[in-house]
This record gives sequence, structure tokens and C-alpha cells, in this order.
Amino acid sequence: MKEIRASAELRIQQGKLQEFKLVVEKCVQSVREKDKGTLQYDWFLNEDQMLCKVHEKYQDSEAVLEHMGNLGDTLGELLSLCELSLELFGSPSEDLVNALKGTDIKYYRPFLSL
Repeated sequence: MKEIRASAELRIQQGKLQEFKLVVEKCVQSVREKDKGTLQYDWFLNEDQMLCKVHEKYQDSEAVLEHMGNLGDTLGELLSLCELSLELFGSPSEDLVNALKGTDIKYYRPFLSL
């Protein structure tokens, strides 16, 4: 399975919602303009808009690395406004695993699928 899926949960800091939304818009714009292997990039806010979920799908590990590189400083801006936890589904490359070291991430490897 080359495809990589990710589910991110972002807990937005009190009083930072509007700034968070502006940075998210920059993230989405970057993906639209630069990413070649991003297949899904959907953002959701809960009712009180303090918790955000992101559903992502990439062609492969290289596409995830490209995405991270394209976001650059914008990713740092985003992480200054929220607390991130990440779940990654698939078989990530060694390069991707190394790039994600030090983050709050849980890996789920393929077991069964159609």
C-alpha cells in the first residue's frame, strides 16, 4: 500500500480562532497551488470551533514529504496556534518516519482491506 492517509486533530488555543482560520486558508492555498500528490485535504471544525479535524490522503510517502516542504513556515505558524496530534495510516517510508520524529503521531499499518 503506497497511499498514505492521515487524520489530524488540532486543539485551537483560546482567543486564536480567527488567526487560526487565516493560517488554515494559507495552508489550503499552498496545497492547491504547489502539491502534486495530495489527493484529499479536508478541514472540519466542531460546534464550538475549538477543535479541528483534518482528513488527508496522499499518493505516497514522497507526496507527504512534498506537502510538508511546501507548507514550510506556514506549518510553524499553524502549530503556534494549536496543539496537534496526528494519526497516519499506511506504510510510510523511512524518510517520512524520520521527518515526523518528535511529533505526537500514532502509526497504523495495513492489516486487511478490499
